[in-house]
Amino acid sequence: MSKLSIKDVEHIAKLSKLKLNDIEKEKFANQLSGVIEYVEQLNEVNTEGVEPTSQSTGLENVFREDEVIDNRVSYEEIERNAPVFDDGSFIVPGVFNN
Repeated sequence: MSKLSIKDVEHIAKLSKLKLNDIEKEKFANQLSGVIEYVEQLNEVNTEGVEPTSQSTGLENVFREDEVIDNRVSYEEIERNAPVFDDGSFIVPGVFNN
């Protein structure tokens, strides 16, 4: 088993921007070591003659042709739905105080 050290956990925590206390460091060192041990079991699987694959369902992407659709909305419709609209622009309250 690849046992992670406290120093390894501190490094991972730093990269993850986590602050861990000593109890958490010990706990995560044990838990992460267990995960690594579990994943290392994959090295024992016989993959002789198994062809590499990027997906296993056999599904393929279905693409459609791009169609240009004229969905233009008139300024009158926009103006009718806008709370305040002036000279082709939405008028909104300011977000900065002077």
